[in-house]
Amino acid sequence: MDKHLNLIKLCVGAETVSDLTDWQKTARAKGPDGLPRHVTRMWPKREEEILRGGSLYWVFKGVVLARQAILRLDEVDRGDGIRRCGLVLNPEVVRTEAMPKRPFQGWRYLETEAAPRDLPRGRANDDLPPMLMAALSEIGIR
Repeated sequence: MDKHLNLIKLCVGAETVSDLTDWQKTARAKGPDGLPRHVTRMWPKREEEILRGGSLYWVFKGVVLARQAILRLDEVDRGDGIRRCGLVLNPEVVRTEAMPKRPFQGWRYLETEAAPRDLPRGRANDDLPPMLMAALSEIGIR
């Protein structure tokens, strides 16, 4: 199988993974097909690599905590002549090891080797502050 590429993005407006999943249950967060979708201004030039099995990694308050598989990229027309990219996501939000990430704008590519590993199911805890989760992960406790 060819190597895939991921994207990473700040999860603006959500402080926890639960905030993200609650938002994605709303009609406003879904595309016409009912799947969660995140609309962004820029279209990834490396689309083919992303569609080989890439995910969107979400950063909460400076820490990567979750990812969602990217199913496809849809063109979004809001009637203003600007071509936008709709990242159509798998509804399943997968918790990841906590990984600190400095602030940035928009999205960035994230090589598979640099991405945090998935946590075993049921091992996530939204009760701890993201930076504490990152520190615990760094020393092998979480």
